[in-house]
Amino acid sequence: MVNITAGLLATYFITQNNFTLAIVLAWIGGAFDIFDGKIARKYNLSNEFGIQLDSFADFLSFVLVPVFLIFQAVYSHLEGFWLFLAGLVSIYYVISGLRRLIQFNIDADAGSVEKYFIGVPTPLGAILLWLAYLANAYAILPPQGVILAMLIIGWSLNSKLKVPHP
Repeated sequence: MVNITAGLLATYFITQNNFTLAIVLAWIGGAFDIFDGKIARKYNLSNEFGIQLDSFADFLSFVLVPVFLIFQAVYSHLEGFWLFLAGLVSIYYVISGLRRLIQFNIDADAGSVEKYFIGVPTPLGAILLWLAYLANAYAILPPQGVILAMLIIGWSLNSKLKVPHP
């Protein structure tokens, strides 16, 4: 529940253009996502409801929040074609993240942990998006580069890439 609360608060602070606090809250949500998963597996508390709730929290904190932050902080300065393209790529990323989480739930057995993820997991996708945001904030990556990064990361969520499970 902390992950969901942190994600909702991060969304609010993005609307207030308080990106630093939004990012801190997103990281807090991520930390609790890891903690919750480890506790559920250790005490055999995983069940279908928990899997669905965890995926909803992941969708909010690791898909919607980073996309919303980037749209507000980076893309809001774009116009015309680039703003349209940024909107399309943002929608693509959100749909890719949602598809990733749905497929993970379909394939997951409650409580089991595989050696590898197939495709980039949404928390890692969020970290990569935060890095793209920071690269833009420090004038290393232009908004068009952030659009390209979001497109590539969105593709990687449902790719056949093998990512070791921590």
